[in-house]
Amino acid sequence: MDSKDVSGRLKALSIVSVLIIFVLIARVGYLQIYQGDFYKRQAEGNRIRIIPTMAPRGIMYDCKNNPVVINQPGFSVAILPLSKKIKPQLIENLSVLLNVDKKEIEDKIKKHSGFDPIMLKTDVGPEIWTIIEEQKEKYPGVVIEAQPVRDYIYKGIGAHAFGYVGEINERELEAHKKDKDDIYKLGDIIGKFGLEKIYDQYLRGISGGEQVEVDVTGKPVEILGKKEPVPGKDLHLTIDMPLQLAVEQAIDEQLQKINAHAAAAVVMNPKTGAILAISSRPSFDPNKFAGGISVKDWNEINNNPYHPMDNKTISGEYPPGSVFKIVTGTAALNEHKVTPEEKIYDPGVYWLVPKHNADGEALGLINFTQALAHSDNVYFYEMGHRVGIDTLGRYAKLFGLGQRTGIDLPYEANGLVASKEYKRKVYKQDWYLSETLDAAIGQGFNLVTPLQAAMVMSEIANGGTRYKPYLVDRITNPDGSLYKKFEPIVESKLDGVSPDIITLIQQSLLAVTKIGTAASTFSNFPVQIAGKTGTAENPHGADHGWFVAYGPYNDPQVVVAVIVVNGGYGAQSAVPIGKKILEAAFHITPEPPLIDQQKMNVDKNKTIKTGVQVGH
Repeated sequence: MDSKDVSGRLKALSIVSVLIIFVLIARVGYLQIYQGDFYKRQAEGNRIRIIPTMAPRGIMYDCKNNPVVINQPGFSVAILPLSKKIKPQLIENLSVLLNVDKKEIEDKIKKHSGFDPIMLKTDVGPEIWTIIEEQKEKYPGVVIEAQPVRDYIYKGIGAHAFGYVGEINERELEAHKKDKDDIYKLGDIIGKFGLEKIYDQYLRGISGGEQVEVDVTGKPVEILGKKEPVPGKDLHLTIDMPLQLAVEQAIDEQLQKINAHAAAAVVMNPKTGAILAISSRPSFDPNKFAGGISVKDWNEINNNPYHPMDNKTISGEYPPGSVFKIVTGTAALNEHKVTPEEKIYDPGVYWLVPKHNADGEALGLINFTQALAHSDNVYFYEMGHRVGIDTLGRYAKLFGLGQRTGIDLPYEANGLVASKEYKRKVYKQDWYLSETLDAAIGQGFNLVTPLQAAMVMSEIANGGTRYKPYLVDRITNPDGSLYKKFEPIVESKLDGVSPDIITLIQQSLLAVTKIGTAASTFSNFPVQIAGKTGTAENPHGADHGWFVAYGPYNDPQVVVAVIVVNGGYGAQSAVPIGKKILEAAFHITPEPPLIDQQKMNVDKNKTIKTGVQVGH
C-alpha cells in the first residue's frame, strides 16, 4: 500500500470523525437547548412529587345560620407513583393494614396516570398513620395526607336533603370529561347525593398541595414548596333545623305507634317555594359514606326492604287519593259542570258504575263544600263523569302535576297524570268510564310525589301561583361575602281559574278541619288550618295515608304534606303527624291527651263521632 492510499484513507477517516463529532455536538446542543426544559421536567418528575392538599368543603347552615354540615380534621393514605413498578409485597402490606381488598388497590394503581399520589383510603385513624410513620421501610412511597372529613352533625336527620360525599368513580369522571369539566380526577371526593351533589362545584373549593422531593424509593426527603387550598363556598339553606327535628320526631313516633315503616313529609312556604323541612323515612347516616362505607353498613342499607336511600319526598310516586279531589273540584267548578250550591244525592254507591264510598257510608244530599270536607267519593265520581278525563288531565297539568317541580335535589320523579294516551301507549287498550271515575278521586293511573302534593296545596293557599321549590337561600364566599342570592321563581299560575273558585276551595278545605275528616284532630287547634285527608288504595299492600294542609287560614305561612306508606286511612296515620308539624311550626304547646275522658265516652257511646267522616 503506497503513501497515497494511506493518506486518502486518513483523510476519509478524519472527515468521518469530524462528522461524527459534529453530529454529537449538534445532538447535545439540541438536547440541551431545544429539549432541555422537557428533560428537566422529566428528571424533576422522577425526583419531585406534588402531594395535593384537599380543600375543605363549604359548610351548610340552616335558615338561622346554625351549621348543619361541617368538616372535621382527618387523614388519608396515598402512595406516590414511583418510576419502578410497585412491588406486590407493598400491596399486600397495605391491604392488610388498611383492610382494603388487594384487587381494589391494584385497580387504583393500574388506572392511575401522572405524578399525583394514588388515594388508597380516606379518614384513617391514628393507629394507621402511626404504623406507617414508624415502619417507613415497610411502606416505601406511602404518604399520609391531612384531609378534611365531612361531618353531618345530625346524622340521619335531613340526610336526603343534605346528601353525602364519596370518592369519584370512573363513570362519574367520564361524565365530567364529556361535560368538558377537567377539574375532577381519580381520588377526588365529590358530592354523590342531595345538596352535596347539586352544589358540588361551589362546595368543593380549590385544592392546594406540597412539592416534595423524594429519593429513589419514593421516600419523601424535603418539602420544596407549598400552596394553601382555598375552602369551598358555604350554603345557607331554607331549612329550619328545629322544625326539621320536630318533623322527623313526629314521623318516627307515629310510625312506631302504628307499626308502619316508611313515610315522607314536606313543609314549605307557599308564598316563596322555600322548603322549611323535608324528611323521608327510613333514613341513613351519611357519615358512613364520608370515609368510604363498609360492606356491612352498605348491606344493611341496601337490604332494607323500605329503601332508606330513596328520597320519598321527591322520588316516591304514589296515588294521590282524595288529595286529588282539589284538582277535580277546581275543574268541575271552573268548567261550570257544577255550582257551589247544587246538591247531589249520595246513596253510598255511584249510579252508573258500582263504586262505593269508604266503608259504605252514605251522606244523602250534599253540596261541594260538604263533599270536599267529608271526602265523599260518590260526589267526585259524578264530577269526574261530568268533566271527562281529557279536561281532568288538563287541569292536573295546570297545577303542575305530571312533571318535575325543579327542586334543587337530584333524582326527582315526574309523577303521572292519567290519560287515554298513556293507557294506549303502555297497555295498547281503550279507555273506560270507570277509569275516569278512579282518576277523579286520585286513583287509577294518577301518581304524585309528596312534594307535588305540597305544591298543589300551596297554589290553593296563595291564590293560584306555582313557585319553584328550593332549598338554598344564598351562597357565600369563605370570607362571608355574598356570592349568589336565590329569589323565588314563579313557574306558572292557575290561569283561567276564577279567584272566586279558589276562595270556595279554600273555604271547603277549612271545613275539613271544622266539620270534616280532620275535625276531631283540629277541633281545639289555636290556629285556623285548612287541610285535606286522603287514603290511596295500594294494589301491592296496605293503603297509603295522606294529609296536606296550610295555615294560618287567613295568611298562609306554612304548607305541610305528609304520606305514611302502607299506613291506612290518612285521618288516622298522616293527620297526627301533620298536627305535630303544625304545632312545631306555630310554636304551639300540645295539650295532654284526655285519655280517661275518651275512654269514658267510648264506654258510654261505643263510638266517638265528631262530624261525619266518610273519605278518611
